Amino acid sequence: MSDARTRPLKVAIIGASGHTGTALLQALRGDEQVGAIVGIARRSPDVSSAPYDAAQWDLVDIAAPVPSQAGEEHVISRLAAALSGVDTVVHLAWLIQPNRDRDLIRRANVDGTRRVVEACLRAGVSHLVCASSVGAYTGVHDDEARDESWPTEGIPTAHYAVDKAAQERVLDEAESRGLAVARVRPALVFDADAGAEITRLFLGALVPPAALRPGALPVVPLPEGIRLQAVHGADLADAYRRVIVQRATGAFNIATEPVLRASDLAGVVSHDKHIDLPARVLRPILNVAWRAHAVAADPGWLDMAMTAPIMDTSRAQRELGWQPQHDSREALHEVLTGMADGRGTDSPPMRPRSDWPQDQLPPGEVTPDGVVQPPAHSSGHRVPAGLERDILGLYLSDHLTGATAGVDRLERMAKAYKDTDLGPALDGLWKEVRGERAFLKDLIESLGLRRRPYRQAAAWVAEKAGRLKTNGRPLGSPMTPVLEIDLMRGAVIGKLGGWETLAELAPDLGLPRQVFTDLAEQAREQAALLGRLHAEVVPEAFRAGHVD
Repeated sequence: MSDARTRPLKVAIIGASGHTGTALLQALRGDEQVGAIVGIARRSPDVSSAPYDAAQWDLVDIAAPVPSQAGEEHVISRLAAALSGVDTVVHLAWLIQPNRDRDLIRRANVDGTRRVVEACLRAGVSHLVCASSVGAYTGVHDDEARDESWPTEGIPTAHYAVDKAAQERVLDEAESRGLAVARVRPALVFDADAGAEITRLFLGALVPPAALRPGALPVVPLPEGIRLQAVHGADLADAYRRVIVQRATGAFNIATEPVLRASDLAGVVSHDKHIDLPARVLRPILNVAWRAHAVAADPGWLDMAMTAPIMDTSRAQRELGWQPQHDSREALHEVLTGMADGRGTDSPPMRPRSDWPQDQLPPGEVTPDGVVQPPAHSSGHRVPAGLERDILGLYLSDHLTGATAGVDRLERMAKAYKDTDLGPALDGLWKEVRGERAFLKDLIESLGLRRRPYRQAAAWVAEKAGRLKTNGRPLGSPMTPVLEIDLMRGAVIGKLGGWETLAELAPDLGLPRQVFTDLAEQAREQAALLGRLHAEVVPEAFRAGHVD
């Protein structure tokens, strides 16, 4: 797509604080065809340091959970506002961890892309450049090079590939709605600055950093028949830059030579010494290690390594004039050195390693008992470092505890009084509070905070125990509904304060404030409803002849 322009482009990068975003900022900062750059991320990097000082920053979480369709509109509207006046949007945001939380991963990766598309259309953005992947392609069992026409059905046993294929369908729909779309499909992206991040995302705290240095191992076990493609981060960024300034559309495979086979990998890692092991033997071992939280990468990554097709990159070279400056062995050597040294940048996801193994836990790692274990440092957390995450986590967990007890109590009340005048109102209130509790749980997990499930369990037990006294009546004493409504009205007022607190913190968390102001207004309406119910039951409860 060509576009004669008389002014520099305004470019927005969603996920600008991540690996590719960091490299792209560096590539764009000296390009005269690019004017303003808007960096969009969930957490702000150090905006005084290069290359992050090249952008104006806006905090938006495209993976934000929402309690309703109205909340979805608020997220999209917030993102569209950030894209106002933008010519090209580069969508790089993608979650790899926590890979045990498929709902969060899918919401960030697939639904997040859908939100980006909708925001682009609303903001009048004319060009969307999206990070796809070699993982989007249908798997193969040969070494024939495939161009961009190869089907993008993904690899069904790899969640990353499944979501990349789903993202491609979202982009298909965007094109059908008139948005000009470019899809960049890179191989594995390697460079030194990503060393600490890659270790967190794929290895975790099990592997000592010294063992990662090129040549450190006497021998390395490798899957038999493995072959990989790679690209240096700077070369990938140059490809994105060319797509942006040339206003290119369509798909572009991005990888460098040579294709890395077992001998190439061993040549960098272990002085040419390796042992071939069948993938069918390695996969169950990796699965056990992943389930035991010993490694961060799940077995789907092995499936992709063995079946992702070799990409033909001639279109990018021919149409974009792209020529990589680093070969794949050089990029591999550089990233392994960066992993050993714990290299990073002044960005939360790209932070250097400072305290192995504690800060090498992948973000949002969940233990088998369901407790989210945050990384040791606020800078690596989904909550910005400027907020007290432990205090926020305890605060939200306490509100979730109250919601757990409230949902159970309201459900019992709705069923007990379903044939009375109170029934319909209580049933509607119960369903509202149940939805709010589900949203609050999603929000806590999305922020990577601890849910403290033992507190919710205690609240559940306490609520069950509170049902035992009925005074010999099916619905308890006539005073029972009065007391229960009193309790629920107090709980709703407390909940109102929680939503108001989150409305104040929303900008720091990259969340739309309106989501929480809506919930606060809903809490006021619930309190008013309970007040009206209270007025109805009090005369009946205290009328002479009915009090126990």
